[in-house]
Amino acid sequence: MASRWFKLYIALFLIFLYAPAFLLPIFAFNDSSVVSFPLKGFTTEWFGVLIGADTLHVAAKNSLLIALSTAAISTILGTLAARASARYKFPGQKPIMAFIMIPLVLPEIIVGVSLLVVILQLGFDLSLYTIVLGHVLICTPFCIAILSSAFLNLDQSLEEASFDLGQTRFRTFWLVTLPLVMPGIVSSMLISFTISLDEFIIAFFLAGTEPTLPVYIWGQLRFPQKLPSLMALGTVMLVLSLGLLSLAEYFRRRSARKTGIEDAGGFL
Repeated sequence: MASRWFKLYIALFLIFLYAPAFLLPIFAFNDSSVVSFPLKGFTTEWFGVLIGADTLHVAAKNSLLIALSTAAISTILGTLAARASARYKFPGQKPIMAFIMIPLVLPEIIVGVSLLVVILQLGFDLSLYTIVLGHVLICTPFCIAILSSAFLNLDQSLEEASFDLGQTRFRTFWLVTLPLVMPGIVSSMLISFTISLDEFIIAFFLAGTEPTLPVYIWGQLRFPQKLPSLMALGTVMLVLSLGLLSLAEYFRRRSARKTGIEDAGGFL
């Protein structure tokens, strides 16, 4: 009996959690400018509206540029930090790593306001670069979390064998270590890209006059006639995010198999 109630609770929780996401494609294909039931019919008109929206294209370009930059920088920093924490012992290691991981638990609005104050006090202008800075701050801990397990469970005897064969530390890392953890690196980049692409709060505070895609959507919500096209845009972003997360999960599992880690769940 308890098992049935628990399954019912899980089902209701999942419906509550994901129902809004499933409503996006329903209204995106609804032949009505009013986002409400009953549905009027099927149409792809709202997706066509997106093609002619120049401001949307600029925002999408900004978001892609920021997400690509964030993914690259965060993964590089995450790789270095994960490698250092997994292979070396140094004074203050645990406090330093805990400090780096703090953005995982801090509310994004606190991070956004703090960065805004610091950047303005230093005399810098708000731009796409400041958004990248903020996104790197929140994405790097995710990269470290993904890559730490890969480095920790990597068979060190493979590196030792490379040293015995006369290879330097750099060539050992490049020829032996890096290929083994490459699936984890790809997964880390995909997760960072997805987080940056969808992030709103920090981008809202640090965008200046160059909006990202989420900030653009927020601005368009003031106009009721724009809602159907925003539903279409949300559907595109939902499909893209799910695709990237699925791909990241594939590479995470591949990394787990490659480094010998037991799979204990994933992103999806």
